[in-house]
Amino acid sequence: MRKSFKFRLYPTRKQAEALDCEVTAAQRLYNAALEQRRFAWQRRRVSLHYHAQAGDLKDLRASGVPTPTNFSACQDVLRRLDKAFQAFFRRVKAGHKPGFPRFKSKDRYNSLTFPSYGDGCRIRNNGKLYLQGVGEVRVKWHREIADTIKTVTVRRRAGRWHVCFSVEYESDPLPVVDAEVGIDMGLEHFAALSTGDLIPNPRWYRRAQKRLRRAQRKVARRIQGSHGRRKAVRDLQRVHEHIANQRADFVHQLSRKIVDGYQLIAVEKLNVGGMAKGMLAKSIHDAAWRAFLHTLTVKAAEAGRRVAEVTPAGTSQQCLCGCKVRKP
Repeated sequence: MRKSFKFRLYPTRKQAEALDCEVTAAQRLYNAALEQRRFAWQRRRVSLHYHAQAGDLKDLRASGVPTPTNFSACQDVLRRLDKAFQAFFRRVKAGHKPGFPRFKSKDRYNSLTFPSYGDGCRIRNNGKLYLQGVGEVRVKWHREIADTIKTVTVRRRAGRWHVCFSVEYESDPLPVVDAEVGIDMGLEHFAALSTGDLIPNPRWYRRAQKRLRRAQRKVARRIQGSHGRRKAVRDLQRVHEHIANQRADFVHQLSRKIVDGYQLIAVEKLNVGGMAKGMLAKSIHDAAWRAFLHTLTVKAAEAGRRVAEVTPAGTSQQCLCGCKVRKP
């Protein structure tokens, strides 16, 4: 199984500039590869793939075009573009809105992946993370990394830097317990358990709306392209990041508590995407039902628990055992 471990990076000013240069070089390589694919199809009706572009990568680097320092990281940029085209063709075949891959601006390309641990990235004995082209960066190790590190991704978010380790590990099932539970998702309460417990809905986004209004107003009043506007945008991003962190912490803690206490967990098979298109869209997105159900399923599989999906029709008036239970 795979698990991701995320840690905060604390680069020096010089290292932060080097990280910015590495990510910017990856963004330019992505755009150049996309332009090459567009040109090949428009002029010669040739569809380029990853292997054709990867074969030209060595000559491209020798010509002086800005690319990331690590060669494997450059290959990962081309794989990212190839995945974007695969998703585009898949949507076309399915009859969905295609969404042709777009050029990435500097603000929309914020990560660089080292696809093999030890190739351009390694944790030193002094506890710092070595990154090729950057140096040894200080890391806030808030927990221990278990098992084998496969890939390393450096990410920029709201002016801060983080590193994500993708780890391959063996699952460790929990002892079997003789307890079952059914979960009914809602908006008045986040969830109602078949045991009678009600989980309150935190409503993180609605609580932060005053702070968001002020941050958005500050952005709107700044001059386009100015340093003050960039700073205001960063402050707005940090408010959104704080909300996302609060929501993720709530989802992880609640799902862990349920998985630890019950062997069988019955949940509603909800069409969250369809429900979020109506008048309750803001409340449904704020509740993060889909994130909770996904996290619950992953943790249950890791712990040897079972998650069963139940058709939601009538679940509010009928118990899983078949008894009629009218809503109060």
